[in-house]
Amino acid sequence: MRHNDPSFRSQNKFSMSFDFFLILPVYLFLETIYKKAMAYNEQLAERIRKRLGETPNVTEKQMMGGLTFMVNDKMCIGIIKDELMCRIDPGFHDKALDRKGCRTMDFTNRPMNGYVMINDLGMETDEDFDYWINLSLDFNKQAKQSKKKKKKD
Repeated sequence: MRHNDPSFRSQNKFSMSFDFFLILPVYLFLETIYKKAMAYNEQLAERIRKRLGETPNVTEKQMMGGLTFMVNDKMCIGIIKDELMCRIDPGFHDKALDRKGCRTMDFTNRPMNGYVMINDLGMETDEDFDYWINLSLDFNKQAKQSKKKKKKD
């Protein structure tokens, strides 16, 4: 084929666009897979951002296939798909499970004490939503920071 000949490419201004159209479907397919793997509820993310607006030292990190809000370099609140993930006092964990829409986080099929997932029913109202955010922020003050891994040279 002539479009594979290097001399033809340098003379033909359309060769680049031709290659682009060959690669485009592959790129779009991979982009779709990536977005599905990293999918989280963007409306919920905006709701959290608005609520944490005045909170100092907040950073966002994509992890666990979702979005995590770090407060003072400690995991505090997150989103996995359409659910709110809250890091709470492990001593309060069982009592928190009594609230509507709350379940223990079992992201790796291992229940994690001190981490709960809240579905839509558990955060329908602003009062419910604020309850979970405040609970997470309160625990964040006493939570231990994860040890940072040393980078290999």
